[in-house]
Amino acid sequence: MHDDQLEIDDDAVRRLIADQFPQWGRERVERLHGSGTVNAIFRIGPGLTARFPLNEREPAAAENWLRQEASAFDELADCIPFAAPRHAAFGRAGEGYPLPWAVQTWVEGEIATPDGMADSAAFANDLVELIRAMRSADRRGRTFGGAGRGGDLRAHDEWVATCVRESAADFDAERLAALWDGFRALPRTGEDVMVHGDLIPANLLVHEGRLAGVLDGGGFGPADPALELVCAWHLLDPGARAVLRTGLDVDDVQWVRGAAWAFVQAMGLGWYYRDSDPVMSALGLSTVGRIVTDAEIADRARAAGRTAGRS
Repeated sequence: MHDDQLEIDDDAVRRLIADQFPQWGRERVERLHGSGTVNAIFRIGPGLTARFPLNEREPAAAENWLRQEASAFDELADCIPFAAPRHAAFGRAGEGYPLPWAVQTWVEGEIATPDGMADSAAFANDLVELIRAMRSADRRGRTFGGAGRGGDLRAHDEWVATCVRESAADFDAERLAALWDGFRALPRTGEDVMVHGDLIPANLLVHEGRLAGVLDGGGFGPADPALELVCAWHLLDPGARAVLRTGLDVDDVQWVRGAAWAFVQAMGLGWYYRDSDPVMSALGLSTVGRIVTDAEIADRARAAGRTAGRS
């Protein structure tokens, strides 16, 4: 998936675990072949997983990142009414892998899909409960300080322009560009709140039609409150989206900004992962499809673009 991608196999993981964590050395080790794009994940026995960063980086930077993630995992798990992994241990570089790595607890459930519960009001209400719990968490004086999703929409102009060009085989490029012209002009509403930052299907676990767990909370932190609304377009069709919108009682501008953040994220998935990760590619196409066929989103984006053009 990445030019600088690191490779690691089951045998190397078994050796690392046996050497560094002999208490788990007899547990079964199995790679989880999902849609992860940041870490290679291996299950250790019935109750743990090991996470190995996929991209090359300096060991000290990797360790710092893993420690920040571990803190965020536990903070998220403490504040939501759904199961979430907790930090268990840090591993060191060793034979077969050159960077630090981490172990966390296992959470039961099936990975959500873009259309598995797209019409479920009950699932939409579970998402409402999740987002409300995160929004009520203490920011501890923190504000958004990164360069990724959750800050200024206009900071993504160059990336979106690239994605529009690369997506011309799947969507009307002129229509996509016009949508973005409106999205980028939407004013910010509401101060930063605590957000998961990546509410895509791969990070949500379900059981018997309900939300059962939340994965990959290493990005839990302060950001634009509209960022969590990406789940509306990643996971829900119009009826269930309306349930989510009503349950969160968000204003119209924040709702459309949620679509804008989903657009920023999804536009890069369809073409970038077309060959390397079909699941992520399909998610991108599905999400963009939901956005471009939502008449209200298109109308409000156009209106925002016209207003910005006159100012």
